[in-house]
Amino acid sequence: MDILRFITAGSVDDGKSTLIGRLLYDSKSIMIDQLEAIEKQTKNRKDGEIDLALLTDGLRAEREQGITIDVAYKYFSTPKRKFIIADAPGHIQYTRNMVTGASNSDLAIILVDARNGVAEQTRRHSIIASLLNIPHVIVAINKMDLVDNSADVYNNIVIEYAAFAKKLGLKDVKYIPISALNGDNIVEKSDSYPWYEGGSLLSILETVEVSNDINLEDARFPVQYVIRPQTDELHDYRGYAGKVLSGIYKKGDAVTVLPSGIQSKIKAIEIGGEEIEEAFAPQSVVLHLEDDIDISRGDTIVQTNNQPSVENELEVLLCWMDGKPLIPGNKYLLQHNSKLVRAIVKEVEYKLDVNSLEQEQAPEKVSLNDIVKATIKTASPVVFDFYRKLRTTGGAILIDETSNVTVGACMIVNSEW
Repeated sequence: MDILRFITAGSVDDGKSTLIGRLLYDSKSIMIDQLEAIEKQTKNRKDGEIDLALLTDGLRAEREQGITIDVAYKYFSTPKRKFIIADAPGHIQYTRNMVTGASNSDLAIILVDARNGVAEQTRRHSIIASLLNIPHVIVAINKMDLVDNSADVYNNIVIEYAAFAKKLGLKDVKYIPISALNGDNIVEKSDSYPWYEGGSLLSILETVEVSNDINLEDARFPVQYVIRPQTDELHDYRGYAGKVLSGIYKKGDAVTVLPSGIQSKIKAIEIGGEEIEEAFAPQSVVLHLEDDIDISRGDTIVQTNNQPSVENELEVLLCWMDGKPLIPGNKYLLQHNSKLVRAIVKEVEYKLDVNSLEQEQAPEKVSLNDIVKATIKTASPVVFDFYRKLRTTGGAILIDETSNVTVGACMIVNSEW
């Protein structure tokens, strides 16, 4: 059974937490003790209904304010698929939280309040989804019951958003009218929208095709661990353990180890101690090469006829995630998959307006939640693909050397990005 990772985003009070609560409640994915606890804390006791938003608004500050501050992760499953949900904040000051939640998502649900239409925060969240190259987007037009389930209101929002999505280059966009509070079109298709021909939200989530999003052309295998038992039984055993991030590896393939550039061939491939003929993304395997090569954690094994870039100077879109500002010239650690290397932020070219995608003058200091175009120089070469081509090898994080706190999320881009 495969896993769909998706994020919900939208303006404050668009109903993100209620939507997720409704998904969990109607799909019977809530534990009895959880349900009892929520019933005791519910705000709607007079109506005889529980407040489903409390299922995701787990922080005390969130419950007091009735908003989502942190990224709340929830897990549920149906007979068809498993799901990991990231409920992202709507406030502009929590841009970093949405970037965190969206970085590993296969799909984004962007909520639109039917009464307000496409708002500024709707555009901002859509821009972030575009920047992070999320393959699938569902625009859930919520609170349709408050506009008399009007087809005209729904169609006008679809037309406006479709024009914006085309400008951003969003590829797979679906639209659905819902009422999260009433449960219309969430798990079961509702009769409230006879003019709507699509399925329920859950049916779309269960059937969206994510296997096609896996890149099986560009083989990338960062080494996580070198296995050398050096026992009497396994005296000559030398295996390289890691996860196939993309592509396919077959026994006998000509491969190159980067950044050294040394070439060899695959002698064997193992999964769980058993040999197999080929491995593909996203399997975790052990590769054996024909030659004894000096390979360490952080090196990347690629096919010789299909190689990524190897540079020690990276152009990145950088989302700053720390309260302490970034000043060009500051030194950090850069974590790129299993490779950890010292780095310095050489310069900041410009700041990106996440509401309009316009380029603004580079600030002297990069503040919390800013997204900037920057140049990072690393102490040793990094093996990468551009983020737009391959998210798994095009992303990295910056880490504060003293506190080990993650301070920045990087998307490696070319000049035009």
